[in-house]
Amino acid sequence: MADAAPIRQRPARPARQRPGRPAQISRERIVDAAVSGGNLDALTMRELAARLGVTHGALYRWVKNRDELFDLVNEVMVERVLPAEGPRGDDWRPWLARVAWAMHDQFLAVPGYATRTARPHRHSAAFERLRGEVTAAFTSAGVAAEQAEQSWYIFITTVVSWLAVQENPLGLGQAAPRFNLFLGTLLRGLPAQEPGVAREPE
Repeated sequence: MADAAPIRQRPARPARQRPGRPAQISRERIVDAAVSGGNLDALTMRELAARLGVTHGALYRWVKNRDELFDLVNEVMVERVLPAEGPRGDDWRPWLARVAWAMHDQFLAVPGYATRTARPHRHSAAFERLRGEVTAAFTSAGVAAEQAEQSWYIFITTVVSWLAVQENPLGLGQAAPRFNLFLGTLLRGLPAQEPGVAREPE
């Protein structure tokens, strides 16, 4: 009896790479795509997916909405603006100045970020870390905990609002606003004190 002819096996087809597979993106790539080009405040999830070259559904496996997207961006921003070492005693004012200048440089490098941050919204854990470091700067100067919290609120809202105005000029005069003058005035008024309490000489 003749041997049966061998069965021909078709060569296996290579697996097709579908656009939008989770392996194609990462948290780092998402943040890079979000802050590269265009107005971050106006960025849609569909536009971000297009920048990444993935499907809309694939992006949602990593971030469910714009709030989660901004949480990721906030983490990166806070990492960039916080000095490696925290404030120490009398160093608190120069330390705060470094934080504020880093916010100036980093926030304004991403159009729309300061505007978004200045609007009321839920802040991420990253901003809680920033709050902790800044309040520590004031307590290291001997300020009571309550006044340190008030001082943090004044510092962050004032700096972020100033930066947002740079993105959305108010047209209040011809002189270009200078950050060094603004910041010097702000820091001279901090830490916050109750009305009627004389400020200790520096």
